[in-house]
Amino acid sequence: MVTHSLEHGVLVLILDDGPGSQAQDDLPRRISDLVHAHDPRPVVIILGGDAPAAATSAVLRAHRMCSDVGVLMSVAAHSAAVRRRLQARTPAVGTSLVVHARADTAIATAVTAA
Repeated sequence: MVTHSLEHGVLVLILDDGPGSQAQDDLPRRISDLVHAHDPRPVVIILGGDAPAAATSAVLRAHRMCSDVGVLMSVAAHSAAVRRRLQARTPAVGTSLVVHARADTAIATAVTAA
């Protein structure tokens, strides 16, 4: 499940824990729709708990899409394992994915960078 809000001009997407398989398959499209609806705002995606592989894959697809359209995107994940997984799967070329441990830091950084 994806919830969203605007905080200080930043689109904040929260990916809740434990989406069903149907929701996981739909996750990249929902993220893309929200990013395009609020374009060109910076985006912060917050991953709760130990995000499943489908959620991290959706985040990486969103990062590629945001990079392609010039939208600043970063991620906040409390889990160190999730942060390592995201950083390891980020392509070496192009815009790197910034991954934060705290949501407030990610939002503040996006506000400053924008």
